[in-house]
Amino acid sequence: MAQILARRDMRLDASTMPAAPTPRGREVIGAGIAINDVTKMYGAFCAADRISLSIEPGEFITLLGPSGSGKTTLLNLIAGFQSIDGGQILVDGRPIQDVPTHRRGFGMVFQSYALFPNMTVAQNVGFPMRMAGMDRQTTDRRVAETLEMMRLSEHARKTPAQMSGGQQQRVAIARAIVMRPRVVLMDEPLSALDRRLRESIQIEIRDLHQTLGSTILFVTHDQSEALTMSDRIAVMDAGHIVQVGRPTEIYRQPQSRFVASFVGESNLLDAAVVGRNERHLTLRLPGGHVFEAESRDGAPGGTPGGTATVLIRPERITLSETRGPGTVAATVTSALFLGEVLRVEVVLDDGQSLLIRCTDTAARSLPQVGARVHVGWGAADGWVLS
Repeated sequence: MAQILARRDMRLDASTMPAAPTPRGREVIGAGIAINDVTKMYGAFCAADRISLSIEPGEFITLLGPSGSGKTTLLNLIAGFQSIDGGQILVDGRPIQDVPTHRRGFGMVFQSYALFPNMTVAQNVGFPMRMAGMDRQTTDRRVAETLEMMRLSEHARKTPAQMSGGQQQRVAIARAIVMRPRVVLMDEPLSALDRRLRESIQIEIRDLHQTLGSTILFVTHDQSEALTMSDRIAVMDAGHIVQVGRPTEIYRQPQSRFVASFVGESNLLDAAVVGRNERHLTLRLPGGHVFEAESRDGAPGGTPGGTATVLIRPERITLSETRGPGTVAATVTSALFLGEVLRVEVVLDDGQSLLIRCTDTAARSLPQVGARVHVGWGAADGWVLS
């Protein structure tokens, strides 16, 4: 099996394995990864176009992008499942592109659990250690530690068929980390789970990363997974990395319309630039409303007379039945009650639409379609796209 990265020819003894980290402190055992100008071609199609990315030891980094963006291709190149056509991949400064997959020592977790149906949970988790030639005592101890870490101890004697999908995915994760690998690669491991279970395991994986200290490279198309778990996110599109940053940076300060639209719900307003004040631009909507928004130095349209596209997240917009300072009139076109939030769509008098998300309160009523309302936002709530 491709995902089993340890073989019998990788003879190890207990002294070569990292000590189990203590729950009270995070021992960083992860490796640094440098991806330098990596290219992958499939005929005339370029799946990875001179990609460069530096991953710090012990970092949790997510490759986020739509289908066909190249994120799984890049993961497969790092894992060794596919060969690169150009560039170099280094782990702790050593090139690995010529190292066979099973010699790289990485843990792998896939969307499909790939568990052995005829083995118990404990046997599945211990399989990599048996393939590596570990002695029975060490294997049993490490399996027990790992099952406890993944809250699977009481299921040790069960077979996969006796477990739920979430439990089976925990077993797959336990098998990937039982050898305490320095690098763990995860390819959309939660996409087959329902939302509530997916959210629960997201937190578990994040806590597991803090405990293990391994470097984790996680692939997903789900923005909430990326924002919840990552130290940094690399957003991919059409074989390129288009932005790398902390979750707050990616969400609040996207560098392009693509990132703004793909990561989270977004309102993109076209406005004329009428002034600049330090990090803020003063802008005017076609209907005449004047407001300020944050701007990165060098953003296009940053001089008076130019135009700019401004991002305003739905939760940053206030909604009121009465006019207030800095508000603009709008007409409600849709209003939905979603439980904890109200989802309201409005259209400004200049024709531009806005999506608003308001926290539900006892004093707030759901506006009627066609109602006239007033919306507003502050200077810190708008971001001028580069």
